[in-house]
Amino acid sequence: MRYVNTISAAEAVAMVRDGDTIAICGCENVLTPNVLLRALGERFINTGSPRAITEIHPIIVGMGEGKGLENLAHPGMVARAIGSGYSFLKTSRYTELLKNNAFAAHVVPMGTIYQMLRDCAAGRRRTYTRIGLGTFVDPGVEGGCLNAAADRSLAERIEIEGETHLAYNVEPINVAFLRGSTADECGNISLEDEPVSLGVLAIAQATKASGGKVIVQVRRVTQKGSIHPRMVEIPGIFVDAVVVAPDQELAGGALNPALTGETRLPVRDVGSVPASIERIIVSRASMEVRDGQTVNLGVGMPVELPKILHERNGAPTATYFPEHGSVGGIPGERAIFGTNINPDAIIDSTSVFDCFQGGALDITFLGCGQIDMAGNVNVSKFNGIVPGCGGFIDIVSKTPRVVFCGAFTAGGFDAAPENGRLLIRREGRFTKFVPQVEQITFNAALAAQKGQQVTYVTERAVFQLREDGLELTEIAPGVDLQRDVLDLIPFPMRVANDLVTMEAMHFN
Repeated sequence: MRYVNTISAAEAVAMVRDGDTIAICGCENVLTPNVLLRALGERFINTGSPRAITEIHPIIVGMGEGKGLENLAHPGMVARAIGSGYSFLKTSRYTELLKNNAFAAHVVPMGTIYQMLRDCAAGRRRTYTRIGLGTFVDPGVEGGCLNAAADRSLAERIEIEGETHLAYNVEPINVAFLRGSTADECGNISLEDEPVSLGVLAIAQATKASGGKVIVQVRRVTQKGSIHPRMVEIPGIFVDAVVVAPDQELAGGALNPALTGETRLPVRDVGSVPASIERIIVSRASMEVRDGQTVNLGVGMPVELPKILHERNGAPTATYFPEHGSVGGIPGERAIFGTNINPDAIIDSTSVFDCFQGGALDITFLGCGQIDMAGNVNVSKFNGIVPGCGGFIDIVSKTPRVVFCGAFTAGGFDAAPENGRLLIRREGRFTKFVPQVEQITFNAALAAQKGQQVTYVTERAVFQLREDGLELTEIAPGVDLQRDVLDLIPFPMRVANDLVTMEAMHFN
């Protein structure tokens, strides 16, 4: 096998030309090639180039000042962005440029982006999928256009054998910025220090099939042949150059070995959920898990659910399976979302979405930004932030049971569990319930048609999706039905004839 060049970050980013399309790996601050992205941003500041690039990121890349996509937050640098999400932070400079139409911003479901990359690697010109129909990525709704600069959808509705599909043109890639742990002299890349792989091989193969250059940031270079073949994640034939970053941050810090499978953390150290609104919601949601099930947990409150079950020795053989590839173990904290502590296996994200779209999950627990009278949910654009959909649309596409978790109100809301009851000390200024969601990330009518069982859990009430919309089925002890629930919902709410009181155990 040929030898690969080890170059500086400045030499690597010099390969990007004006108008190029670059693909970037990473999930927030996990597996993000920050050294390369920082050098690219500095090059633009110093020279004004590269200009008008298109950037493709399957997952949100970087969270926080100077990280990930924030390095590209310079007017004129990016002309078009394609990703499953952008940022959860109101302080994001990249989001500000997006909202000011400095570039065309498109959202495509995470699984579809991975499918597009695989189609590109295979030399196919178009990607066909049914994921996203009836949601904001459907050209019949918003077309995944996140701002006015994105004046037309990347998707097209077409009929295949009597069924409606979304068709996307495959995007050729000029340069890929990836990250690994170790490279040997021939460019073979291993990921032993990384808890997930996030489609890096698919990105590399798609780039090479496009005639592009693949640059991989690593912590170290080792002798040819010293990486076990089974440990090679990206073969050297798909790598053009390596950039060594010895201070590359380890995902999870001291927790990293328990995320990668190098060591196993004692189960007693998984932590607990303190008395709070979050604990009430997660405690009630945890009652939906059955032993032996395969469970997906979304970002936010849901990742705390295993801690509650561990306290109560509930569902001990449930398997937690996030979209980024860890199978088994217990989900890591918010800063390393998508990783699991003590995983039993780690597979690539591209395979994960094949599983999800094929119905591998028994149940999923997800957050919610807005809920409307039809039961639609918005998590992709609200309250001044544009996180996008991530893998949300893929996850709910075929999962038979979907549980949404969120506080009933926000904005100064103050309440606490007290002696088996909910004590509301100060009501929030905003309710999660709206007449119509700002953006449809979850289409309730389609879920009902497919026979999915959908539950909405808040700290004071639980709702179920019926064929004609929402129904209130449970209420917290200590809560006044009219004052604390119905009067705060800006549309008529049907109350179940057999309305029950939530169990006191959730409020102790």
